[in-house]
Amino acid sequence: MKTAFLIIVFLHGIIHVLGFVKAFHLAEVAQLSRAIPKSLGILWLLCTILFLVVVALIIFNRSWWPFFATAAVILSQTLIIIFWQDAKFATIINVVILLVSIPAFGKYHFDKMVQKEQKQLIANIPGKIPEKISEADIENLPEIVQKWMMNSGVLGKPEILSVRLKQKGEMKTKPNGSWMPFYAEQYFDVKNPAFNWRTEVKLFPGIHLAGRDKFKDGEGEMQIKLLSLFNVVDEGKNEKVNSGTMLRFLGEICWFPSAALNRYVVWEEVDATSAKATFRLHDKAVSGLFIFDENGELKSFEAERFYGAGQDAKKEKWLIETVLHKEFKGVKVPAECQVTWKLPRGDFTWLKLEITTLDYNNSRLFEE
Repeated sequence: MKTAFLIIVFLHGIIHVLGFVKAFHLAEVAQLSRAIPKSLGILWLLCTILFLVVVALIIFNRSWWPFFATAAVILSQTLIIIFWQDAKFATIINVVILLVSIPAFGKYHFDKMVQKEQKQLIANIPGKIPEKISEADIENLPEIVQKWMMNSGVLGKPEILSVRLKQKGEMKTKPNGSWMPFYAEQYFDVKNPAFNWRTEVKLFPGIHLAGRDKFKDGEGEMQIKLLSLFNVVDEGKNEKVNSGTMLRFLGEICWFPSAALNRYVVWEEVDATSAKATFRLHDKAVSGLFIFDENGELKSFEAERFYGAGQDAKKEKWLIETVLHKEFKGVKVPAECQVTWKLPRGDFTWLKLEITTLDYNNSRLFEE
């Protein structure tokens, strides 16, 4: 799709050179029957330049290309109207370019909003040099959680204060729905519990969902937009959403295990291979069960979580299962997971993800 669009824009831009050639009598242009003043010939050339700039900006992944595309289309269509008899069919191409540019505008503004939030999150992360984790730091944890700390490799390494990661995978929105590929970036403030998750989900070729899930100061907010323009989900300032995002943070400490040592997490041994964790923040608290094998390798996390955010939403069992462990920065974490709702009518596995990049104590955004 991208290649086809680039070819269309490039050829459309080159065709506008004909107006310049005609105006300055550089060659015969039979396609244009009317004489073209040199002043308008300059505008035809400018239009070519604008469209070629659009091509270059797209190739180099500059998100602000729609601004140039819109300017090029406006100028192009103005010239087409002036020379309507000869150029009217080029209107179709301008409409196509405009239809592609509008969602790109939405993506630009959505990404800017999320990027601002991400920078604010990073700015709040303490700038101190983290201390290394010792055996004394874990001695009060349940034995199986101590084994997890040792198995994951956090002992002797600096405490994790911030996290940035990239994901890819597939998801679906209903049990009988189709799997849709997605990629995502996520940032965590570990000391002042917060995260910001940005994803793009491909529905069909050329059609996507842009999503952002965030958690800050004990409150959650989720926004999903079709084509980055139209709200599909816009939930926030809702105790069910707040509870859900707190549980998500708790479950996702599996990617930065030293977070288990923070005072906001209280551990309670359940049996030889499982421990209950309670995450308290301000006046709110959520709990979930971490299940390990006998060596302390994390197998799963489960909790009672609201299925949805509406008034009728009820708590259902929410299960994160480890599929594969991998080492990042010397820390072994669940690199592939699947997430399942254990519903009365049957299991609904809705998310399969893979961590592709995981970085600790780096206070920069990926694109910086």
